Amino acid sequence: MNDWVEQGGGLRKRFEFADFSEAFAFMTRVALIAERMGHHPTWTNTYSTVEITLSTQDAGNVVTAKDHLLAVAIDALLIGS
Repeated sequence: MNDWVEQGGGLRKRFEFADFSEAFAFMTRVALIAERMGHHPTWTNTYSTVEITLSTQDAGNVVTAKDHLLAVAIDALLIGS
């Protein structure tokens, strides 16, 4: 698993899955966490790949502690997968 990279004002990571269903299930789990945290990612999904960028709009679209907390929560979804 690759690490999050701070780039272009965001915290970015690419996730690869076996197929579209796994990628979409992952996005659903991330969406539930993001909604609870009130902090939502910018992301794309192409078949089995999900790319996520985290930044905080209220802070001027820069990386803040909120982004790092969400990144940790997202990574925790994959532990043991």
